[in-house]
Amino acid sequence: MNKRYYTLNEHFRGFFGEKVIKVSLDAGLSCPNRDGTISDGGCIFCSEKGSGDFAGQRGLSIREQFNQVRERTLKKWPKAKYIAYFQSFSATYGPEDYLENLYQEALALEDVVGISVSTRPDCLNEAILDVLEDLNKQTYLWVELGVQSVHNKTLDWLNRGHDFDCFLEGVNKLRQRNIQVCTHIIMGLPCETREEMFRTAQVISQIPIQGIKIHSLHILRGTPLADLYSQGSLQLLSMEQYIDLVANILEILPPNMIIHRLMGDGPLNDVIAPMWTRRKWEVLNGIDQEMERRGSFQGIHYNAKIPLTW
Repeated sequence: MNKRYYTLNEHFRGFFGEKVIKVSLDAGLSCPNRDGTISDGGCIFCSEKGSGDFAGQRGLSIREQFNQVRERTLKKWPKAKYIAYFQSFSATYGPEDYLENLYQEALALEDVVGISVSTRPDCLNEAILDVLEDLNKQTYLWVELGVQSVHNKTLDWLNRGHDFDCFLEGVNKLRQRNIQVCTHIIMGLPCETREEMFRTAQVISQIPIQGIKIHSLHILRGTPLADLYSQGSLQLLSMEQYIDLVANILEILPPNMIIHRLMGDGPLNDVIAPMWTRRKWEVLNGIDQEMERRGSFQGIHYNAKIPLTW
């Protein structure tokens, strides 16, 4: 690979020895931050599809969704293997028997070599953890935990419905069962300074997780964040600022941390700002070029002895 950071694609190639693609699925679940358990508003950035805008169609069976999404990839990668990715809403927020059957249904599909489950850190009770532990012994597994920021004031602004200690507790529970964890962070939140954004990456770099998704803030039509944006008070990062920030972050992450994603994207017709986030490949190429310009690479400034306070 020619990247200056450890991509998920490179990891898959090394682990499986062939091309592996994630197929996004909708488990038909909700979220405690939407159903009234915590709140009925959800996170202010979350779309009506629970951040699963590219997942299979809700209401179809797992097999039907899988075939629907896989069809989009067959022309480019006709011989690939697949990770069944339960992306929409909180994919551990349901009865353990239902979830176990759902995961097993996906795992039984042809050419599926693993499972990825996206969820919240407050949706990991002991019964669900038992299901995940058994699944981890059976197949290749990731659990993706959204946190977005390490700053509790930001989590309140986002209406996350949990604090950073809850995230740390969730990571600890998963790692005690030897489950790989990928966390999601958002860069470009208008309630944070660039120093606070970078601090999030510094803290995350010191936590025993195995993967990270760095999302560029993008504002989607129909979200509470879009309502705030329409008031004209939000200051957003430019593409150049985002590229510089991500390059700085890559330099301080552990060299072996797997980079699952370096920017977020949404359906083009639903993205209302920043408009540069609609040019995904231009941004990714810009990050590559910046790392090359610096002569830099992931982990060049990683230091496991950074003192942490949060």
